[in-house]
Amino acid sequence: MKTFNLLLSSINNVKDFVNVVSKYDFDVDLTSGRYVVDAKSIMGIFSLDLSQPIKVEVHSDDCEKFIEELKPFIVD
Repeated sequence: MKTFNLLLSSINNVKDFVNVVSKYDFDVDLTSGRYVVDAKSIMGIFSLDLSQPIKVEVHSDDCEKFIEELKPFIVD
């Protein structure tokens, strides 16, 4: 499992993020505060506080290509 933070600051960023995540068959969770949602659910993402970085949990050890596609959204 890999964990990192990302920032989705616009509606287009959320749409692009969901398009990337949906291409992969492993599970990805987003955590904001006490809420955890499926990263493939655009409605779930919009229920989170998008003004703050969101914690991403990738439930796969073979996800280097996935993380590379998400580089524009990743924050430290």
